[in-house]
Amino acid sequence: MGRVFLRVISLASVGIFAVFIAGCGSSGTTVQLTGLEKTTLTVGAVPVADEAGLYIAEDDGLFRDAGLDVRIDSIVSSAVATQDQNNGTYDITAGNSVSYIQDQVSGRSNLEIVAEGSLMQPNNQALYTLPGSPLRGIAELGHARIGVNATNNIGTLLISSVLEEHGVSLRHVQFVPIETGFPGMALALQQHLIDVAWLPEPFGSADSMKFGLQEVVDLDQGATTNFPVGWYVVTKAWAKKYPRTLEAFLAALQQGQEIADTDRAAVEQAMEKLPPPYTVAPQIAAVMSLENYPLSVAPDVDLARVQRVADAMLEFHMLSQPFHVSTMLN
Repeated sequence: MGRVFLRVISLASVGIFAVFIAGCGSSGTTVQLTGLEKTTLTVGAVPVADEAGLYIAEDDGLFRDAGLDVRIDSIVSSAVATQDQNNGTYDITAGNSVSYIQDQVSGRSNLEIVAEGSLMQPNNQALYTLPGSPLRGIAELGHARIGVNATNNIGTLLISSVLEEHGVSLRHVQFVPIETGFPGMALALQQHLIDVAWLPEPFGSADSMKFGLQEVVDLDQGATTNFPVGWYVVTKAWAKKYPRTLEAFLAALQQGQEIADTDRAAVEQAMEKLPPPYTVAPQIAAVMSLENYPLSVAPDVDLARVQRVADAMLEFHMLSQPFHVSTMLN
């Protein structure tokens, strides 16, 4: 029998009071909820295990119980979604932390981190090759063409960190963006457009089973162990305009995160319900590696943890000067 918990969330400071009763894998029930500035939200999210808490909150009706009608649109990368967030297509986006910092530093966006999505664990993010490839270890990747969903994002950072820690120069490494994102990595390998593919879960497990891909190196090691991979962000203007809506969204998301972090079966079910071509087969969901899903949401996002991303970006030359991530918090 699933663990049942009673969660009371008081948002009296903004005129909202809600009581959620939820069981792992079951819908929550709202006793009372008032005062939302808007109730229909579009969230752009990369459909990977990083965002399991989001999909659980949607599948279990937690957003609905918070008075919200949430639509989740699949995006290739947060690096290419923030412009749509700036123009109002997306209310909230969920994606990789590196791209959000880059957008903020460049001045293209004025973003606020409202929640942490995931912390990397062993075998969540790895590099893969075709069966029979001569590239079998880190030392052999010095001249590799590495497929990524977007350049200069979290993949670039994780890969650069692990390679340099093992003495591999990045001078001749080529990061190749694959337009179709993670679903197209195996085909890019087969067509010899790339030598190695960066794949997060569930794509790593799925392509290993379907195409026989071989893992070359797990990226959860050294400086990137337990690394903060995913964040949820809004524009600062959006947060100011819709504070009650944001708090309602975060209350439901936090419940989804808690379920994701304590109930593997719920994560598996959420992955199996992803839209095509991201839908995960049950046999893949059962073996894929899961991340940790922190409960920290605004205004209590873990500053030390999110600052770790900017510090790593500076170390690996993805920033030209130090950046204080506190400027992206409320």
